[in-house]
Amino acid sequence: MSAVSVFLIFIILLVLSFPIASSLGVASLLPGAFDSSFTASVSYVIRSMLGGVDSFPLLAIPMFVLSGIIMARGGVSRKLFDIFTFFIGKRRAGVPCAVIITCLFYGAISGSAPATVAAVGSMTIPILINLGYDKTFSTAIVAVAGGLGVIIPPSIPYILFSMASGESVGDLFKAGIIPGILIAVLLMAYASFYCRRYGEDTEKIKEVVDILRGRGFPHLMKEGIWALLTPVIILGCIYGGIASPTEAAVISVFYALFVSIVIYKTLKMKDIVAICSEAVRTYGPLMFILIASTAFSRVLTLMQVPQTISGWILDTFSGAVVIMIVINVFLLIVGMVMDTSPAILITTPILLPIVLEIGMDPIQFGIVMVINLAIGFVTPPIGVNLFVASSLSDIPVMEIAKKAFPLIMIFLAALLLITFIPAISLTL
Repeated sequence: MSAVSVFLIFIILLVLSFPIASSLGVASLLPGAFDSSFTASVSYVIRSMLGGVDSFPLLAIPMFVLSGIIMARGGVSRKLFDIFTFFIGKRRAGVPCAVIITCLFYGAISGSAPATVAAVGSMTIPILINLGYDKTFSTAIVAVAGGLGVIIPPSIPYILFSMASGESVGDLFKAGIIPGILIAVLLMAYASFYCRRYGEDTEKIKEVVDILRGRGFPHLMKEGIWALLTPVIILGCIYGGIASPTEAAVISVFYALFVSIVIYKTLKMKDIVAICSEAVRTYGPLMFILIASTAFSRVLTLMQVPQTISGWILDTFSGAVVIMIVINVFLLIVGMVMDTSPAILITTPILLPIVLEIGMDPIQFGIVMVINLAIGFVTPPIGVNLFVASSLSDIPVMEIAKKAFPLIMIFLAALLLITFIPAISLTL
């Protein structure tokens, strides 16, 4: 069976609304089923699936998922938002900017874009609306800023890219810091422009910020310092050589439990069972996708699909700039129609040889890939962030997408800068 037939069947299954994991599994089994001489027999595919989850770095993903859920249930996003609003709330676009910074910090806790939108949006969208901001704009800013959840480390997609490419998770985490901050700053610049153009209800904002400041900075920091320390502890353990990313993920779970139960007292011991159950429901489907994606990528390698596509692109297009533009367009399209996890595991073996051939650092390419797929979170038809935000505000997905369009353009501008200026990713 040819590679074209395999991809065609995979796409047809997706169009017919088969689960992604099932579609990948079927597509992995077909070549061996139709050709007994093909290396990837049924038993080989099953061994590949089991081997795909036999990975120590991969254990970080369920731990970060669990940590993010604990922090969300523990009200950490509210503590972060209050601190940032205390400092910049009275400035132009201060409250929307505080939302963006909260998404940036919460992303460093959860490592997931949809989780960031859900945790931050459920709390901040009503606040923005009550302060007089347009409801669709309030929803769009959270949906797009939630994409920072996978760009700022620690990030689940970076772990998956490391798994697919063999690159260091710690190096990817370091490389993601400056791009994440850059995109956050650009989003805040647009929020400032938007508020200058359409205005703000300064009286309402002043009243809310004054109430917040009336509580006093010491009291606010006493509550918020534990939330602020979360990403510092996680990343500090990794960069300081104290723990591996997987060990740091486990530390983040116990820290989240300690802060939520002992410090904030927003959770009780009896809540742990429900939290673990939610974590299993969240990670379970992802685990099956990872298993099937691993087998599918190995089958494609045996069919020499990466070498074929790599050779075609290098023969058809000339110049590193043109090739990177083609790859970015391809990844943007993939991000629009496919979930991040299988997209990374399937496309990395195909595209990595190409970028290595044109002299691009694989760490930089990992950042570029994740940013491309982060844009997919806020672009129809599969934009998960849009659906999460829509469920929070009851605004149709396409209306949010229209309002988010300028913010997506800013994301694309940042993508081009990060693609063609290696120092942004590689300085650290």
